[in-house]
Amino acid sequence: MAKQKKQPRPKAETPKGFRDYFGAEVVERQAMLRKIAEVYHRYGFDPLETSAVETVEALGKFLPDVDRPNEGVFAFEEDDKWLALRYDMTAPLARVAAQFRNDLPSPYRRYTQGPVWRNEKPGPGRFRQFYQCDADTVGAGSVAADAEICAMLSDCLEAVGIERGDYVVRVNNRKVLNGVMEVAGLSGDDKEAERGIVLRAIDKLDRLGEQGVRDLLGEGRKDDSGDFTKGAGLDGEQAEVIMGFMAATAADNAATVENLSKLVEGSAIGEAGVAELTQIETLLAAQGYGPDRIIIDPSVVRGLGYYTGPVYEAELTFDVQNEKGQTVQFGSVAGGGRYDDLVKRFTGQEVPATGVSIGVDRLLAALRATGKIKGEDAGPVIVTVMDRDRMAEYQAMASTLRNAGIRAEVYLGNPKNFGNQLKYADKRRSPVAIIQGSDEAARGVVQLKDLVLGANLAQDATLEEWKSQPAQTEVSVTDLIAEVQAIIARHQ
Repeated sequence: MAKQKKQPRPKAETPKGFRDYFGAEVVERQAMLRKIAEVYHRYGFDPLETSAVETVEALGKFLPDVDRPNEGVFAFEEDDKWLALRYDMTAPLARVAAQFRNDLPSPYRRYTQGPVWRNEKPGPGRFRQFYQCDADTVGAGSVAADAEICAMLSDCLEAVGIERGDYVVRVNNRKVLNGVMEVAGLSGDDKEAERGIVLRAIDKLDRLGEQGVRDLLGEGRKDDSGDFTKGAGLDGEQAEVIMGFMAATAADNAATVENLSKLVEGSAIGEAGVAELTQIETLLAAQGYGPDRIIIDPSVVRGLGYYTGPVYEAELTFDVQNEKGQTVQFGSVAGGGRYDDLVKRFTGQEVPATGVSIGVDRLLAALRATGKIKGEDAGPVIVTVMDRDRMAEYQAMASTLRNAGIRAEVYLGNPKNFGNQLKYADKRRSPVAIIQGSDEAARGVVQLKDLVLGANLAQDATLEEWKSQPAQTEVSVTDLIAEVQAIIARHQ
């Protein structure tokens, strides 16, 4: 008989562009999302969980070619129909709003939290699976819905620990920019290419500065490497209109709106956009959301190709060190706006909608950068096993701790080597190890080993410190709960 070829073992590796999340990372994310959900809930939004898989048609811009859809989504074919993992939370909402329009209240307010998938080239800090946390109002055409989203976003940031003064919610309006384009002579389908260049130029103001943007609005710009980027070809008067738009931000919201009003004078859509910004500012001010939290800012242009009215972005303003060691502002952690055309794809009727999406991983990174979370999570109290035949007693001890609200577990490995039990406790980041042999049990006591203190003393403690701060103490079983709680509290 021919010898069968041995099959190679599969390689244990995470697929490219994906990652695994362990312990503290998961706990931190869950805690942050819980705080955000509490804010959403207070505002009257209901939770919604949709399927991770949608039809490609429902996702909108991703349509199958002759082989398979591959423009940014993970897709597969089933029964001659293309299905794909959701790439955001908005497209599934549009499908739900259309499919259940006769059952849902109108307006429909929902929030959702979960992973999305993008079939894109991964890079540093850029993954193909990541979390989003969205809240949207479908069916409300009033800009009061937009103002509410901005206020709610501000509350969410403060709820998770971003202090007032360390963030700002910036608000702009697509209609205002359309009005500016109209005044600058850039309206109409034949000017679509020029408008695209102008939008990209505006978005690069922070990086390129005023002169760099002016170059891109004109003939073009040559960078330090000699590469040339073609510009929009605007004349001087047209360029001044665009530059005036970017310089319209003033000391307060009312002055900014006044500057924008002058820029779009004579443009009906531009004036409508300014009126909406004025109303948003008035509504927010009445609720106590002033320019210390929310400002009107024409520099917000990201997503304006998608949004149809107000657009907003939450930016964290404190400094951090980037990968190159440079000091930079942390930047954007959330964005959203009004999108009145999305549900229309399903119903043929325009359904107003507005919403925001919070970048979960970005916001978690910000909380770590500010020290609000430490990136580490204390492990459970470990009940060690000194006598195998007393396992029921150890389990009962752990149960007593749990009933008191203390996270606890019994060591379930081979108890023969006690040193390995303590190594396990260290690896679990346990604050306390409980030790009770038959002698301690007979006397009604346990030994409590303060693992955090022990680790600190082992690093640089003197003999006197060892004696004055014993890392292991004997306590009565009746005092077990109180003593364990005291040790845990000491290291929080």
